[in-house]
Amino acid sequence: MITEYEVNSNTLILLPIGSNVTKVIEKQDSFLVNKTPSQIIDESCRSFGSSYLGRHEGTKHLTGINYKAPIIVEETQSIIFFPTASPRFSKCAWVALNHVKNHIRYEEKSILYFHGGKNVELDISYGSLENQILRATKLESILRKKKIL
Repeated sequence: MITEYEVNSNTLILLPIGSNVTKVIEKQDSFLVNKTPSQIIDESCRSFGSSYLGRHEGTKHLTGINYKAPIIVEETQSIIFFPTASPRFSKCAWVALNHVKNHIRYEEKSILYFHGGKNVELDISYGSLENQILRATKLESILRKKKIL
């Protein structure tokens, strides 16, 4: 298990495992980090010159989205992540929008498919996941129109 991790263009998803451990799934690898997904997101935002709260405020200003808001972690690589639940909750995973290929309903949950063939089962309803993807896409669209991405 590693203790430090910075979100990058290969990061697909940050999944909470236990109380203070995250399973990071990348395009070619997966491993455990001794931090929560939200800690990794905040520290990654900070390493790119902002913070989670700063990015959250930016999203709120641009989109009006305040609850379960998507954020741009890093502009030049168009790294946008969205939460699967309120980031205050330990069960919140963070998903990289640009790697999402498709998603389907699976019983009361969802399966998220990534470009490159990886998939993950999430404990989130199809409707909630669909809404989160649409909100992140809205943020991406606004940023593209402003030529930030």
